[in-house]
Amino acid sequence: MKKRNVYIDNIEDELAIIMYRDRLRIESQSESVPLEESHGRVTAVAVYAKKSSPHYNSAAMDGILVRSKDTEGASEVRPVELKEGEDFVYVNTGNPILEGFDSVIMIEDVIECGDGRVKINKSSHPWQYIRNIGEDIVVTEMIIPSNHEIRAIDLGALAAGGIEEIEVYKKPVVGIVPTGSEIVKSATTDIEGEITDSNSLMFAGLVREYGGEPHRIDPVRDEYELLKEKISTEVDRSDILIINAGSSAGTKDYTKSIIEELGEVVVHGIAVKPGKPTILGIIRNKAVVGLPGYPVSSYIAFETFVKPILLDYSGKRKKPSQVEAILSKRVYSSLKHKELIRVSLGVVNGKLIATPISGGAGATMSLVKADGIGIVPREVEGIESGDKISVQLLKPYDEIEDTLVSIGSHDMVMDILGDMMRVSSAHTGSLGGIISMKKKESHVAPIHLLDESTGEYNISYVKKYFPGGGMSLIKGVQRVQGFIVPKGNPKQIQSVKDLSRGDIVFVNRQRGSGTRILLDYHISREGVDTEAIDGYDLEYNTHMDIAQAVKSGNADVGLGIASAAYALGLDFVELADEEYDFLVYTDSLKEAEIEKFIEILRSEEFKKRVAEIPGYKTDRAGEVVEVN
Repeated sequence: MKKRNVYIDNIEDELAIIMYRDRLRIESQSESVPLEESHGRVTAVAVYAKKSSPHYNSAAMDGILVRSKDTEGASEVRPVELKEGEDFVYVNTGNPILEGFDSVIMIEDVIECGDGRVKINKSSHPWQYIRNIGEDIVVTEMIIPSNHEIRAIDLGALAAGGIEEIEVYKKPVVGIVPTGSEIVKSATTDIEGEITDSNSLMFAGLVREYGGEPHRIDPVRDEYELLKEKISTEVDRSDILIINAGSSAGTKDYTKSIIEELGEVVVHGIAVKPGKPTILGIIRNKAVVGLPGYPVSSYIAFETFVKPILLDYSGKRKKPSQVEAILSKRVYSSLKHKELIRVSLGVVNGKLIATPISGGAGATMSLVKADGIGIVPREVEGIESGDKISVQLLKPYDEIEDTLVSIGSHDMVMDILGDMMRVSSAHTGSLGGIISMKKKESHVAPIHLLDESTGEYNISYVKKYFPGGGMSLIKGVQRVQGFIVPKGNPKQIQSVKDLSRGDIVFVNRQRGSGTRILLDYHISREGVDTEAIDGYDLEYNTHMDIAQAVKSGNADVGLGIASAAYALGLDFVELADEEYDFLVYTDSLKEAEIEKFIEILRSEEFKKRVAEIPGYKTDRAGEVVEVN
């Protein structure tokens, strides 16, 4: 029986990559490629012109070619007459300069007289409108230096300089070995216990982005000898080998043992979370990296360890853009690790705001939605809301600047809005949205807060938290809240009282959310004891999370919106109508992002798309109500 993995290290990532690169001693190789195939490659040596451009004296304008001395004294009062063939010849841009001529006069300044004669009203000077040999590029001149990533604009200069082939760094071949008996190639599998191999597709894309050539194989079962055979074969055909999964400490995690048997393990265990189980190994002088199986962990580990090695081979110099942002919500971390958190970003009142995105190491969508990776240093227990955090950008900064920041309640219409304009949406619940507005860390805050004494939505809360006024509500949608239950409602749940039955497992929304307030309002009215509700303290952040919990059988019922239930093929029992609105500062209504947001809410396209989802009305969408 093969021995189980044990983490032998807890090394800081910066030190680990230095140690690893030092042991690898990578020597890049070069190859010659045709000019037309060189775009995006990196030059291994400087490129020098083999010919001048232009390589002959040429006309820079359409006109006539003359001897400048023949035009002396020409003016409107005393024009000079010239005869074709003797005093001038017609030329077009790019035509060679004939011997004996030294100047070009633009055709616009030539007066046709007929019979092969012209007049000019202005004298010319030597080499007027003539491109000299080497005006652009002189033979032997350096066109581009070594270690330069060839751009589209470089190709033209290289061609003009007589270059047909370029010496560039070879693309490293990166083998990708997905492992795990539960991992399958099919993207459409819905068999319980099977997981689609999605990580290797992500790795292949990153390899291409950083100048490598990916080679993926089909998933390999968790069988030691089979894995060893595949890994050994792929090492021989690769410059770098990625082994995905099997790097942790489970009974079927063989990656470390196989690398040790075939070569050596340099590091196993990095002080980064997520990504701790990463293995840095060497087999037959090739870099072999064992990456964790969870998508977020594997992405972080790839960026931290595989990317630098890839760039060493390919010659590309891609450094992540790093900025400082204001954290909108406290984050916790362990003193033992550097913590890397996914964040959404947006500029509000001239400040870059970073909002943490929830989701564990297996939440692929948290990476898709993230604008950056926030860095919590090792030996720091966390960063407080309102403090600065360093962020590595995953998107261009100009995209982030043009983004509407929405922090507050979750609803599926936010996906529609996010498709019609750039929206950074963080789901903190309605009260969380109000707090973000008080701190001026969002452009809008989606809220749906029921006043239990009046039955009115949102107004009283705005007045309570903003007693000085200056706030407005942009009306959003009217939606139906109710009980999300399995198809057929097998346990016949009809009211809040049913939640306290002994055979019912409930899932709740987080404290501060409008849905939680609505539930507590009805619980109070019906006199139900929350202690009797199994799952009252089990909290989820979105309506889709609630629906998924019911769909998967983890709960019998949850409170949420109708659209979430129908999206997953579940049934829905109506409880109440509510108003989902957007809180803004009145003086921000003229800001470009807010004006565009209101325009979209009022648009027929938005209303049409919302109408396709059950449980919504858009009668007042985009209407602005000032709250004083």
